[in-house]
Amino acid sequence: MWCNDVIQGAGLGLRSSFIEEIYNYEEKPNWFEVCPENWIRKQGYLRSLFEKIRSDFPIVCHGLSLSIGSPEDLDFKFLKELKDFLDYYEIEIYSEHLSFSKLNGKNTYDLLPLPFSIEVADYIVEKIKIVQDFLGRQIALENASTYLVLYKEMEETEFISYIVENSNCKLLLDINNVYVNSVNHNFNPYFFIDSLNPEWISYYHIAGHKKLKDDLLIDTHGENVSEEVFNLAEYTFYKLGSKPILLERDNNIPPYEELLKEYKKVKLLAEKYEKVH
Repeated sequence: MWCNDVIQGAGLGLRSSFIEEIYNYEEKPNWFEVCPENWIRKQGYLRSLFEKIRSDFPIVCHGLSLSIGSPEDLDFKFLKELKDFLDYYEIEIYSEHLSFSKLNGKNTYDLLPLPFSIEVADYIVEKIKIVQDFLGRQIALENASTYLVLYKEMEETEFISYIVENSNCKLLLDINNVYVNSVNHNFNPYFFIDSLNPEWISYYHIAGHKKLKDDLLIDTHGENVSEEVFNLAEYTFYKLGSKPILLERDNNIPPYEELLKEYKKVKLLAEKYEKVH
């Protein structure tokens, strides 16, 4: 009934603002990424458009409310809704953020930083195992953009490595987040990429950010991808190999025709390295 979920090349985050225009242009993304929370309960016309796209394109899911690093228990009511959605639409790839957003039963709707410690890593590993067993899928976690370092007894890449290798999950590598954090926390983003294992990676994200000061960038997903991030993406493909890559644009979304122009730049990057690796 649904399109096969094998993803290749470049994808685009699916947004309601342009969902009606996708079939109007010859250039079409190879695949789409959706936030499942936005679609689990949606009905009517938009749901029918989503199902049309699902029948024609591979789709992956990237969530916002799992809060894997939260000190609270997992929300199994939400996980049941998520599993039903993934199973019904035969979506195999589900990713989330290596962060937390819930505290004392309240959702902050922000991705908050985690302490980089063995204790926190072990706690997250056990929660990932439960989630993967419940969903019947290997999940991927995204490296988050941060503006504060809470506590650090290991580097972020060591924290990621420990979690991925002990939970058997994957890494969704957000290249923009690496660059944003490198400016905010004063490290070399190329060294960060060098320290990653290509086998960990499910796919890549690329997006735009906003510069507030020379040493403060905000991961807005509301601007075009910067030249610095494109350069880091080129290095990432060279160093870690050809993986599917997704262009994220969540805010200040331009007309779809303009968005496709930036998508084409991302697609050309992916195609360049598909021929190499």
